[in-house]
Amino acid sequence: MTTNAGREGAPMPLLVLSEDEQLFRDNIRKFAEESIGPLVKEMDEKGVMDHALVEQFHQLGLMGIEIPEQYGGGGGSFFEAILAVEELSRVDPSVGVLVDVQNTLVNNALIRWGNEEQKKKYLPKMANEWVGSYALSEAGAGSDAFALSTRAEDKGDHWLLNGQKLWITNGKESNLFIVITTVDPSAGYKGITAFIVEKGFPGFTVGKKEDKLGIRASSTTELIFEDCKVPKENLLGEVGKGYKVAIETLNEGRIGIAAQMLGLAQGAFEAAVKYSKERKQFGQPISSFQAVQFELAQMATEITALRLVVYNAARMKDAGYSFLKEAAMAKLWAPQVAERVASQAVEIFGGYGFTKDYPVEKFYRDAKIGSIYEGTSNMQLATIAKMVLGGK
Repeated sequence: MTTNAGREGAPMPLLVLSEDEQLFRDNIRKFAEESIGPLVKEMDEKGVMDHALVEQFHQLGLMGIEIPEQYGGGGGSFFEAILAVEELSRVDPSVGVLVDVQNTLVNNALIRWGNEEQKKKYLPKMANEWVGSYALSEAGAGSDAFALSTRAEDKGDHWLLNGQKLWITNGKESNLFIVITTVDPSAGYKGITAFIVEKGFPGFTVGKKEDKLGIRASSTTELIFEDCKVPKENLLGEVGKGYKVAIETLNEGRIGIAAQMLGLAQGAFEAAVKYSKERKQFGQPISSFQAVQFELAQMATEITALRLVVYNAARMKDAGYSFLKEAAMAKLWAPQVAERVASQAVEIFGGYGFTKDYPVEKFYRDAKIGSIYEGTSNMQLATIAKMVLGGK
């Protein structure tokens, strides 16, 4: 478990970072403020991620944080990936989710479930060139994730995929897709099978990009498979064991989304603090009024408490502990805090907060998705309840 030794050898508090972690965080924060900050408004308005930024993510090692060094990655920890998502989301949650999906879902699935040949072929590309997507959701398979209709048929020397995926993050930027299918719908979860699909495979098309309320620079697309020919060697894991790939990967991904919402809340809070010191009414800054002070104090307290929950889940994952309940709690609570903080930030800005001239209206729009994707809040509550009550 990555913690510093405190006084007399006791573990340091969760919010205290090691020197390496602090340097890692500070470097990302500086990059986010200087290189991403000036592009946020334009990317949001156009609904497009700046391509040059994605190249910089690779150059800085942000797209392969946990990938082992032998495959060209950073060889870092899951906690470092969470720090990166938090700091990027503090400036733009659209950027945060791109890096999050790459690290906590796609790379994670390849590292954990890929065979040696797949790792040698794909991990260096993910670390240095490619963007990835994780394709599970369908029109009829949302919270009921395994009600899949995308079908994979064994054709002897290859697999043939047919169907459609919806709501796929990074769809426009991605070169590689982890696609969850079924080989036998009548077999239920035992028919679920995962594949590695490259963008150029015949019969595979990236469909329309959704026009969204928030995180607009992050592409969300449909994927279309029409007799898509997938090589035999691109089976990920085992036939009929794709449910394990899906579930166990998403458990980690939920901590990533919690980190995105945490960063969003921090960004909105800092904007509100800054504005409260600048805006004057009745001859004094509004930060001098107790009502505003109390609002900011409440926001700060909730953010700090959320950071403890998110960091704890990430530390537990790195230390090898079971973290399913903690991940679900982080994913449940993070969007609630993000929505409250962003909403309050808008109010502190007053009329200006309702305009696009200031950053808080975007944080407010971006916050809503947190309670929907990678497992709705109700699904997190169901998971927590089962574990609290001793169920599976």
